[in-house]
Amino acid sequence: MPSASTGASTTVDAAPPAPAASSPAAPAPTAPDSRLAPGGPGYRRMSFALFLAGVATFALLYSTQALLPLISDEFTVSASQASWTVSAATGALALFVLPMSALSERFGRRTLMTASLVVAVAVGLLVPFAPSIGTLIALRAVQGAALAGLPASATAYLAEEVRPKALITAIGLFVAGNSVGGMSGRVITGWIAQEWGWRVAVGVIGLLAVACAVAFRLLLPAPRHFTAGSLRPRVLARTVRDHLSNPLLRRLYAIGALFMMVFGGVYTVIGYRLTEAPFSLPQGIIGSIFLVYLVGTVSASTAGKLVARLGRRGALYLAGGTTTAGLLLSLADVLPLILLGLVLITAGFFAGHAVASSSVSHTATTGRAQASALYQSAYYVGSSAGSTLGAVAFHSGGWAGTVSLGLLAVLGVVAITVLGSHAARRAPALAR
Repeated sequence: MPSASTGASTTVDAAPPAPAASSPAAPAPTAPDSRLAPGGPGYRRMSFALFLAGVATFALLYSTQALLPLISDEFTVSASQASWTVSAATGALALFVLPMSALSERFGRRTLMTASLVVAVAVGLLVPFAPSIGTLIALRAVQGAALAGLPASATAYLAEEVRPKALITAIGLFVAGNSVGGMSGRVITGWIAQEWGWRVAVGVIGLLAVACAVAFRLLLPAPRHFTAGSLRPRVLARTVRDHLSNPLLRRLYAIGALFMMVFGGVYTVIGYRLTEAPFSLPQGIIGSIFLVYLVGTVSASTAGKLVARLGRRGALYLAGGTTTAGLLLSLADVLPLILLGLVLITAGFFAGHAVASSSVSHTATTGRAQASALYQSAYYVGSSAGSTLGAVAFHSGGWAGTVSLGLLAVLGVVAITVLGSHAARRAPALAR
């Protein structure tokens, strides 16, 4: 068997080599970085696979959001009660994302993402047959719990398998898949529900998710840099404690939750606003309004360039300002201005989310799945709170109430970012 390449000689009868002190030793060659990079083998397949996973996740997770007025009518429930078909899914995701991330540390990112999609798709095919609002909410909660295995595992997979310089762009593409899934789910369900009802609409979304899940599993490259971790509760608790003791991570978690509170509140309630006078739009047209998600696809996928030009905090200020402008514009009772407002809200949200989530992956050097899981947990707590509180605010104060809730959340984002700037001046290492 050949000897290992250690530099030692295997010849025993040769004369001793001349001393090498007079000539400097050649530097050891640097091992090439085998992680994925744009233009390299596997990067395009990986990007498309995770893009499809993002499509399936958001299409399933928010499949009932555009249909809430129809669900309210069928089950004779209020907007705030119907909103639990969204809040239950996002709340369960927030609750289960940390345990799921621990499983991904032990069994692998790709394995857990595949299992999560399979279960979520199976439940999605049962949702159209829910006989009552209670059963529908319960099924949606199970679906959200299953989907919890995707977000944190996906960002951890990217942090391990993609070169650091390409990480923000790669995560931005995954987030862009989220926006396409959210858009297509709402547009498709809107038009189908107008003709055949909400049950057929969510069934079609389930079939779309089946196709995405199959393609995802076939395309995603096997991980090459994953190292299995421990499932011991003490190890998990210590990792979580370490992440929560990091001030930068805490700020990023809060920013993700607040941005999502705005987004969840606005898109849960907008259907109710547009079905009422003076607009009285049909369900298909309301569903088509979600085409503005395409703006989020662009803003998320260009987040890397935004950070390169403005820095992380500058990008967050811009995202917050854009969201604020959109909220204020949406107050007008003029449909084109409302649409423009939704465009700005969507662009600001997705840019802020992509910057914050990629910053979490960049900041955490160990336990990346748990770091990402904590972000996702905060993010979906914000979604659940936004959906419920946004509906309550709409019920009590109309659209102005929902906008006021959103403005308070954006103010929180700006305040946290300002605190981060002060902390960076006091201790620059914390901002790196």
